[in-house]
Parts: sequence; C-alpha cells; structure tokens
Amino acid sequence: MTREIVFDTETTGFEYAKGDRLVEIGAVELVNHVPTGRTYHQYINPERDVPEEVVKIHGLTQDFLKDYPTFDQIADQWLEFVDDADLVAHNASFDMNFVNYELKQIGKPEMEWDRCIDTLEIARGMFPGTKCNLDALCKKFGIDNSARSFHGALLDAQLLAEVYLELLGGKEPTLLFGGENSTEKAITQKNDRHFREPRVFQVEENLDEIHRQFLEKNVKNPLWNI
Repeated sequence: MTREIVFDTETTGFEYAKGDRLVEIGAVELVNHVPTGRTYHQYINPERDVPEEVVKIHGLTQDFLKDYPTFDQIADQWLEFVDDADLVAHNASFDMNFVNYELKQIGKPEMEWDRCIDTLEIARGMFPGTKCNLDALCKKFGIDNSARSFHGALLDAQLLAEVYLELLGGKEPTLLFGGENSTEKAITQKNDRHFREPRVFQVEENLDEIHRQFLEKNVKNPLWNI
C-alpha cells in the first residue's frame, strides 16, 4: 500500500529565517494514488502581524488568526495525520522549510526530505519552458479551480492532488481499476477458467497427399528439409 499526503501551507511571508510563520496547513490523503476522503486542515496563530500584501494573497488577517492555536499546540495532531506517508507538495522546498522550521523551534523531529515529492519539478520536466504554477497546471489538465479566489491551503491541496494524479498519467496510472487486489483477482479468474480438451481434426488421406504435392511444387528449399 502506498500512502501519500498532498499538502500546502500559507504563511506570513517568504522567509522563515527572518521571522515569517505558518498560518495555515491543508492536506489530502491518497492511498494507492486514490483520494480516501481524509483531509487535514488547520489555521494557526502566528503570534505576529500578517503584512497587508500577504493578506491580499490568502485573505488571512492577524485579527482572524489570533484565536486559533499556535503551532506547538497542533504539531502532534499534524504529525499523527502525516505518520510515515510520503509527502507531496508544489515547490516543496518552500512548504518543507516552513514546517521543519516550526518543528525545530519546539524540539520536534523534522520531516525527512527524501520522503518528499515535488510536483513543480515533475511539471517542469514534463512541460519545459511553460508556466507550471498550480493555476496553469489546472488549466492544462482541465481541472476546475474557479473556487480559488484566494490561496487557501486545503483547497490548494485538493487541487494539487488532482494535478499530481494527472502528472502520474491520470487517475488510474497503473490501470488497476479494481484497486490493490486487481492483479490477484485477474490471475484467479484466468486460473479458474474451465479446461477444455484440445480438439482433434481428421484429415482425409487424399487431402493430405494434395497438400504435400502443393508444398513440393511451390515451396523451394523449405526449412523442414534443412
């Protein structure tokens, strides 16, 4: 079983090392590349101001966020949801750096980079020289993103999950339409087919002789005489 968490974050800015903080995490669970319906969503009190230019991007003001829990209060819940799943993010270095910085500040183990899949890198490899942001990829794959008036972590994670599956080749990249046991079922069905004895056809003696004469006349240096 392959379990993956497609996630996105919103922040107060772009530089965690200069004091910017997480304000939202949204995530979608995939099992064997199929959405399970399980999601994670949390607004976070950054304990600082949110610049106006950033509010214009995600719509989350300091006044709105001040009554939500701080990261240290939700960290265990987030880590429990993620567990040992692979992590999928768009421009993953941004999201991973912010989450790991927050984890480090409260003495929690950071999430390993080798378990992370960056959909931006995949998209750039597939569509070199074209825009590969989330909106552009939604348009390319015909994914409805009309509800995306603001950047929002959960909505963006849901859209990214659809994009990720398209980048893999579609919603059934392995063609195992019946789920993880499809191959086993197919083999079972094949082995359960009714056995039928081979049919034997009698050839009349004169027809056999006519066929032999035809071969001798029309086939020069046949392989069976070598």
